[in-house]
Amino acid sequence: MKKLISLLLVLVLALSLAACGPQGGGTESTKGESAGVEKLVSDYGYQWTDPNAPILNEEGAQAISFNIYSSKNASALDYNDMKIMQDLYESTNVYVSWENVSESVYGQQKNLIFGNAKDRPDAIYHAGMTAGEIIKYAQRHVLLPISDYLEYMPNFAKILEERPDIKAQLTSEDGKIYSLPRVEEMGLLQSPNILFLNKNWAAEAIKAGKVDGLTEADLKDGLTLTAAQAEQLMTYFRDNDMNGNGDAADERPMSFVYNNWQGNQCDLYGMFGLNDNLEHRVVVDGKVTYTVQDDRFKEATNFIANWVTNNLIDKVSFEISQDNFLANGKGTETYGFFYWWESETVVSNPENYVVCAPLVGPNGDQTACVSNNPEISTGEVVIFADVPNVEVLLTYFDRYYDPVISAQINYGPIGIVYEEERDANGMLVQKEVPEGMTTDELRLQNAPLGIIYLSDYAWDNVVNMEPRAQLRLERLDAYVTPYIPENVTPTPNLQFTLEELNTLSNYESSLNDYIRTNLIKWLMNGGVSDGDWATFESELTGRTHLDDIQKVYQDAYDRYIASK
Repeated sequence: MKKLISLLLVLVLALSLAACGPQGGGTESTKGESAGVEKLVSDYGYQWTDPNAPILNEEGAQAISFNIYSSKNASALDYNDMKIMQDLYESTNVYVSWENVSESVYGQQKNLIFGNAKDRPDAIYHAGMTAGEIIKYAQRHVLLPISDYLEYMPNFAKILEERPDIKAQLTSEDGKIYSLPRVEEMGLLQSPNILFLNKNWAAEAIKAGKVDGLTEADLKDGLTLTAAQAEQLMTYFRDNDMNGNGDAADERPMSFVYNNWQGNQCDLYGMFGLNDNLEHRVVVDGKVTYTVQDDRFKEATNFIANWVTNNLIDKVSFEISQDNFLANGKGTETYGFFYWWESETVVSNPENYVVCAPLVGPNGDQTACVSNNPEISTGEVVIFADVPNVEVLLTYFDRYYDPVISAQINYGPIGIVYEEERDANGMLVQKEVPEGMTTDELRLQNAPLGIIYLSDYAWDNVVNMEPRAQLRLERLDAYVTPYIPENVTPTPNLQFTLEELNTLSNYESSLNDYIRTNLIKWLMNGGVSDGDWATFESELTGRTHLDDIQKVYQDAYDRYIASK
């Protein structure tokens, strides 16, 4: 019956969209009038308090529907065909018609969607809204103030009550919330780099007497190497046919993916006591700090550039894509050292690699860097202000924050990704991955990702982490996070005033371009001279307005801390 209803609703929705007349200004609507909560309750059985009961009755399922626009991964099924979405309809009686496009198409259409009040969807999933975009469209009354409807969202309201830090990251300058977040807290994103070493290659170098102070017995997880020892190993890898294929030039002594969100170059700066990241911005003792203003950054850059010049760091690392990096690791071994989250993803024979602690620099520094990759992502879903019966839509989205639903939204549904039966602790257990598929392929095909809430309670009581996520955490806890200073933290998602956003809009892009351009030039061309460094430092606080940008972040950070 519900499948027939679904087909009828698709036809009705298509006809209604075709019949839409003109609107203006983002506030006038031709989508029809809301029934009103009283009528929703009395006629359509609308309820929001029982998370296990349908949101609407059968009559409501036929009368009310929503059109949601979303980008999706190329590997993913159409959301209308995903089992988790069909299961949600069966359990809620809320019919959603998904319009899926590629991420690139969404990027091209985004401004057009917001500017075309005649033919907008009801909501955008995977919206990717910045704080500036949210303020702009909120001021134009295009976006729904979700915080005005929290009584219909018991899961989300509870999150905001229990987590003032999340609320602070969502609340705009006017005190309202206009977007729904994605929260996946596993303790992984802060540390996106783990250093791996080919232990068989290292053993050969040790036997050849080319490495000082290192024995074969040392080649186990947790290995601590000095920069000098790492350099000796890389030199041996460069000069010998380590994989025995007759080609002494295909070995890559050290590899990473430059400026990638994980497996990047940043931890090399930890050899000089710097907690660098892709934005070169961290919080130290409560102060927003830019690493590029530290003279140690110059010293580190020159040291790393020397490794590049001497072909110890594979120059391809500065231009390769993540996909190509992973592809190059398969088959014949070519990587000596590499940065990634796990060797199992990168190489065909992960058992041949050991996990290293952060390298000890020439001055004795040993530091793991801290990324600003957020575990709390704001702007993930926005709802347009003219949506009729928006209470129903919000209650529907609220179900996504139930941890059992969150797990399926994030990884895939029960019956495909998770076993029907839970384990002895009542927790969801992942099924064996079908033969011929990888974990990523299964997940991307069946999980829409997007708005979820998976934090400590979920991992302790509802769902078992993926085995590879557990492995990452074990390695990070043992070999990386002990080297992050207690006084250093990532820059969280921050809310800015309109004036502050204007400052960032005017200056931040130019600052980032200036740093990126100079850094890649120095790393690829032997380093930076004293004169060029002096000019760089002067222009950071001059024409690139770093001081103004830093003040914006500091003021926003101080407000964030005060609101927690």
